[in-house]
Amino acid sequence: MRTLIIIPALNEEANITTVIEDIRIHAPDVDLVVVDDGSTDLTVERASEAGAIVLSLPFNLGIGGAVQTGFQYAYQQGYDTAIQIDADGQHAAAEIPKILEPLHECDCDVVIGSRFLETSGYKVPFTRMMGIRVFSFLNSLILRQKVTDNTSGFRAYNRKTIRFLAEFYPWDYPEPEAVVLLSRHGFRIREVPVQMRERQHGESSINAFRAIYYMIKVVLAILIDLLKERERIDKS
Repeated sequence: MRTLIIIPALNEEANITTVIEDIRIHAPDVDLVVVDDGSTDLTVERASEAGAIVLSLPFNLGIGGAVQTGFQYAYQQGYDTAIQIDADGQHAAAEIPKILEPLHECDCDVVIGSRFLETSGYKVPFTRMMGIRVFSFLNSLILRQKVTDNTSGFRAYNRKTIRFLAEFYPWDYPEPEAVVLLSRHGFRIREVPVQMRERQHGESSINAFRAIYYMIKVVLAILIDLLKERERIDKS
């Protein structure tokens, strides 16, 4: 099974080397691609020096465009599985086997690493936690399957899912919307408990105001997707 790790990155020069080194230690047999989303710092140089394949976008497309670029590369290169990992150091490479195992058992198509299936010391700011709970309620209601961590950027995908997401992937703030999209197209989704860390260096681009904006925008996007799906069914 050929596995590719996809790391979308924007101005993560302070974290990217450590993230790559952590992966090399705990998952030495996987390939690794950093998708640079228009960084203006030394992210590209640091990733290249650490031995990663680097795909540089000509300008900033947002997290959705960066991750989809990784899926397109994974599909074109014939990878069997792909793992999405954030570039800020929150995801521990030692947890990779936990999200890969269900795929290898042919138990599901997508595995989400969840911070909330087990008690941990990971602290989420109030505004973000409010959004996470809203997404959990809404998506669980829509999918008729409880999903606790819709915003997790630590996920694994099989070949069938890679092919689908290489063509269809939400942009802007894609993780919660992608959960609905995949489920509505028959992909089997499973969550597993993982431990996550605080961002290693720098600050997240999502402050309290943006977290509320993000929550409202994603909820509207999910509802619009559902309306489009209903309209398509009615026409057919």
